Amino acid sequence: MRARIQTLLSFLLIAAGATLLFIGARDYFGARLGQSEAARDFEQPVPQTVETRAAIQPAAAHRFALGDTIAKLKIPRLGAELYVVEGDNARELRRGPGHLAGTALPGADGNCVIAGHRDTHFRVLKDIREGDDIVLETQTGQYLYRVKRTQIVTPDNTAALRPTATPELNLITCYPFYYVGSAPKRFVVEAQLAGSVQRPS
Repeated sequence: MRARIQTLLSFLLIAAGATLLFIGARDYFGARLGQSEAARDFEQPVPQTVETRAAIQPAAAHRFALGDTIAKLKIPRLGAELYVVEGDNARELRRGPGHLAGTALPGADGNCVIAGHRDTHFRVLKDIREGDDIVLETQTGQYLYRVKRTQIVTPDNTAALRPTATPELNLITCYPFYYVGSAPKRFVVEAQLAGSVQRPS
């Protein structure tokens, strides 16, 4: 009887390990595939009609459809380059960091909020620090943000989502980064617009 229990426990442990390995591999390769698709979308030229020229202005009221690639996010010191999609639902976050609908667009006045998974796209945030540059490249140009601070908060702390009068960027992910299961806290990177790196002619 004891041998049977040990055999059953061994089987369950192997099955659990295989399941975790499968989930990890699925998330990893799914994230990479999603970024490849987002990159292709981002590189497609935008027809320069009167409507699109007005729509890509950062302060405009134009909003993207869920899943659209809206920006390329770069953190030069960390060598990170990620494509940001519109929306923060599970489907969008599998493709890449998601811009919260209703928050400011990159480069515009207000609070631009981008969320991402700690175990895939936003794992890189574990090494970010005060003073780091974050560049958001859009169809409008490239906008330079500088990290003001990082903080660890509880999920009910929504200060990072509040509208602001000045151009700000908040990157949000779960914390701790290597926590097994649903992480109990949130890691927030707060940055302020430092200037426009480049604008198209």
